[in-house]
Amino acid sequence: MQQKIRAKFQEYFKTEGSVFASPGRINLIGEHTDYNGGFVFPGAIDKGMIAEIKLNGTDKIRAYSVDLDDYAEFGLTENDLPKAGWAKYIFGVCREIIKRGGEIHGFDTAFAGDVPLGAGMSSSAALESTYAFALNELFQLGIDKFELAKIGQSTEHNYVGVKCGIMDQFASIFGKAGSLIRLDCRSLEYKYFPFNPKGYKLVLLDTLAKHELVDSPYNKRRESCERVAAKLNVEFLRDATLEMLEGVKPEITEEDYMRAKYVIGEVQRVLDVCDALEAGDYETVGQKMYETHYGMSKLYEVSCEELDFLNDVAKECGVTGSRVMGGGFGGCTINLVKDELYDVFIGKAFADYKAKFGFEPKMYPVVISDGSRQLA
Repeated sequence: MQQKIRAKFQEYFKTEGSVFASPGRINLIGEHTDYNGGFVFPGAIDKGMIAEIKLNGTDKIRAYSVDLDDYAEFGLTENDLPKAGWAKYIFGVCREIIKRGGEIHGFDTAFAGDVPLGAGMSSSAALESTYAFALNELFQLGIDKFELAKIGQSTEHNYVGVKCGIMDQFASIFGKAGSLIRLDCRSLEYKYFPFNPKGYKLVLLDTLAKHELVDSPYNKRRESCERVAAKLNVEFLRDATLEMLEGVKPEITEEDYMRAKYVIGEVQRVLDVCDALEAGDYETVGQKMYETHYGMSKLYEVSCEELDFLNDVAKECGVTGSRVMGGGFGGCTINLVKDELYDVFIGKAFADYKAKFGFEPKMYPVVISDGSRQLA
């Protein structure tokens, strides 16, 4: 991919620039915990975005998307917002740096990626992180890594219209090969934990299901959590225990009870998985993944038939761990599979899924890798 980008950059701009990369991410465990003040547990992966960039001495950005074969040119003032959706990410990163006092001038760039779109691996965060990291280096701005992640998050909020949390950009910037990162979504403290599962593979199976969501189901679940937190007199459900929840069960709806039970359990599961990884106990990691899937399916009710089907196939095949990854209602399962079971599991998952739904899922093997960096 790097060679392809360099060839296109040379073709378009007749020169050579510097090359930067940022990865997509997976989240091993910790779903719907972020807005409840809890923990998430992401890692950077070996799929991401690569961009070649060279300052051009003007006040214009000339950008080429290799994957889309599309070109955009735009200035750096707030009124210069480009029409192309992909270009808004680059523009937004520039504007967010400028708002923070950073001096940005024009540059030429070409980029491409191998993060599958819509599969929950955060291709947009990888793109934002690539440009935030690169511009910080090229213009010697001295911005720290946390602020680079916030620049990507603010780009989503202010120029793309997505009110995302910080996890995706954080994982892309801070990723480290062989490690997952426990991020405390309340304090933003973080810690690396070893993830080097010898004898196992990590694979995502994409259901290709994108269910239409009505009545803002995510907002409804968040409201449930906030109601229970208020009833328990805590700021976030992260501060609650299952015993506390049982104490107010008669005073809340069954639905609110189920939502809170899932979240309180999930916060603890992240901590349990951290302990298990430090002990090299991948069987416990897998067990907790299955518990998360059950909770998301039966208590938080954000799974769907396709995700539950793939989770059941994983269980039948003796896969160590499997769960829905991401917000739910479609997308991928993440699976921790012993090497000797891998081929049997993938073969059965593809065959059974096609027999049930009429088409095969997509498969993405992933390896935990480094975060944003300069390649050349």
